[in-house]
Amino acid sequence: MTRSSQDLRERWKTFSKCVCDGARLMVGQGDYQAYADHIRRTHPDQTPMTEREFFRNRENARFGVGNRSGFRCC
Repeated sequence: MTRSSQDLRERWKTFSKCVCDGARLMVGQGDYQAYADHIRRTHPDQTPMTEREFFRNRENARFGVGNRSGFRCC
């Protein structure tokens, strides 16, 4: 059974998004769009962080900025 080139493109697109999302999570960088969708869906009264704020927030969490317990990634 042969798959259409459109089907293969869609499968590749889905696969590559999963790989990229996984790589971002491994280095402590979440998916901004998933975050923004979650905030809009479950917390309609809150304004989501901008992409820049989200990136900085994730970087700070990764490197323990403001964490008094002394944890740092590197």
